[in-house]
Amino acid sequence: MTEKLLSDFFLGPLNLKNRVVMAPMTRARATADHIPTPIMAEYYGSRASCGLLISEGIAPAPAGAGYARMPGIWNQEQLDGWKSVTQAVHEKGGKIAAQIMHSGRVGHTKNMPQGAEVLGPSATTAPGEMYTDEAGPQPYPEAREMTHGEVEEAISAYVSAAENAVAAGFDAIELHGANGYLIEQFLAPVTNHRQDQWGGDFKKRARFVLQIATACAAAIGPEKVGIRLSPLGVFNGIEPWESLADDYIWLAEELGKLNLVYLHLVDHSSMGAPSVPSDLKQAMRASFQGAFILSGGYDAEHAEKALQEDQGELVAFGRPLIANPDLVERIAQGAAWNEPDFDTFYTPGPKGYNDYPLLSTGA
Repeated sequence: MTEKLLSDFFLGPLNLKNRVVMAPMTRARATADHIPTPIMAEYYGSRASCGLLISEGIAPAPAGAGYARMPGIWNQEQLDGWKSVTQAVHEKGGKIAAQIMHSGRVGHTKNMPQGAEVLGPSATTAPGEMYTDEAGPQPYPEAREMTHGEVEEAISAYVSAAENAVAAGFDAIELHGANGYLIEQFLAPVTNHRQDQWGGDFKKRARFVLQIATACAAAIGPEKVGIRLSPLGVFNGIEPWESLADDYIWLAEELGKLNLVYLHLVDHSSMGAPSVPSDLKQAMRASFQGAFILSGGYDAEHAEKALQEDQGELVAFGRPLIANPDLVERIAQGAAWNEPDFDTFYTPGPKGYNDYPLLSTGA
C-alpha cells in the first residue's frame, strides 16, 4: 500500500498531485555552452507525473559551471531553453523547481566558459579528478580564494538565477547547499579557512547561505524558495566536524525564520556516506517548521513507511526516476522497476536518457 505517498499535498501555494519528488540529478545533456537542449524538455516532461520535479543543478554564473555540459541560467539563450522544459512539464500537469547550483572548487576551466575561474571560499583543491570533454579526466585545479567583492557577486548571481528561473516558468527554486558545492564549501571548515565576515565560527560560515536565501526570498517570494542540505555528507571532499549537529539545527531554525517553502535533507548512507541520525533529521525538521523532503535510497515501501511515521511530508527518488519515467504509475500498480544503465548517466545524447521502456509499451 502506498496510500500516503500517492496522496496530494500543498507545498506552499503548489498543489502537488502526489508526494513523490524527483531528486535533482546531474545528467550532462546541455550543450558545451551550457544551454538546455530539446531532449531535456522530453526528459523532464516524461516524468511530470511526479508531484514535484527538481531539476539537475543549474549554474547561476560562468564560474559555477564546473561540469561538462552543465546547464546554466545566466543568459537569454539558456532561459529560452528552460522555457521549453517548463512548458513540457506544465503541459502534462506537473510542477518543477530549478536547483541553483554553483560548483565552486568542484570544477575545471576546460568545462567552463572562456575566462571563468575555479573559485572557492578558500584556496583549496577538491580530491580526485574532474571529467572534461576536451581532455578526459583531469586533476582538480586549486580554487582561487574569492575576494569579498566576488562573494557578494556570487550572492547576486544566485538572486539573478532565481529571478531568471521564475521568468523561464519554474514553479520554485532549490538552493543547492549540499554535496560539497559552493554553499557547503562555505559551511564546512575543511573548505572555508577564512577569518573575515564569511569565515571563522559556524555563524560566520553560514552567512553566505543565509544572505543568499534571504535575498532570493525577497526577490521571488519565500513560498518559491527551498533548500537542499546534506549534514554528514562527504561528497567532494567535505568532512564532518565536531559541532555539526548543533550547527545544522541552528541553521535549519534560521532558514525557517525566512519562511522558505521546504528543506530537502539528503542522507547519502545508501551510497557509503555516514548515516544522518534520525534524531538530527527530526530536530532539523522541528527547527525549520516548513515542509520536509526526505531523500536517500528510498523504495516505495520505505517511502510510505516514512510518511506514515510522519518523518517528513515528501520523499525524493533519484536513480529510480532515471530508469522509470513512469515511476508513479509503477508504484500505483505495484509493477516492477527498470534498472538504470550507469554507463549512460552523464553521456551526451538520448541513449540512457529518453529511451527507457514504459509500462504502456510493455516494459
